[in-house]
Amino acid sequence: MTEATFPQCRIDSHRFLNPETTERLLNRIISVPGIRRMVLNGPRLPSTVPFGPAKGTANPHPMRKTIRVGDQDMELQVHVGTVLLELENRDVIPALKTAIKPVFTDFPFGLKEGKFMKTEPSLVDYCKYGPNADKEMLGLADPNSKSRPVIIQGTK
Repeated sequence: MTEATFPQCRIDSHRFLNPETTERLLNRIISVPGIRRMVLNGPRLPSTVPFGPAKGTANPHPMRKTIRVGDQDMELQVHVGTVLLELENRDVIPALKTAIKPVFTDFPFGLKEGKFMKTEPSLVDYCKYGPNADKEMLGLADPNSKSRPVIIQGTK
């Protein structure tokens, strides 16, 4: 069994976040130094209807928007409910909690520490990135996605 070298945290909101709240949250997260990796989890928001009689037609979902995180535009592909983070060290957690607290004024959230991301390559990582995959990309592969993860540089 492998152990995470870096501490990991999970931010659970008690509601799904709308794009504006997600944008505010992500900008506050990247302003905290010491964040290594981040994964947004939630139900997928496909651009076209994936099945049924309307298969292949446009899926105009109000939560599928382009947001600005840092100096980069990013299209939301999930309705964000959970954010997974990998940190440089545990000293980042108090600063992270202080930074994100103002975003959650209307509903509660939880910040938990544990192991939430893979630390060793899986078969999906091998198929997506090959045998010499970048260690920072582990666990970020979606086997159904045709695109690669979005890389956002935080402020240092």
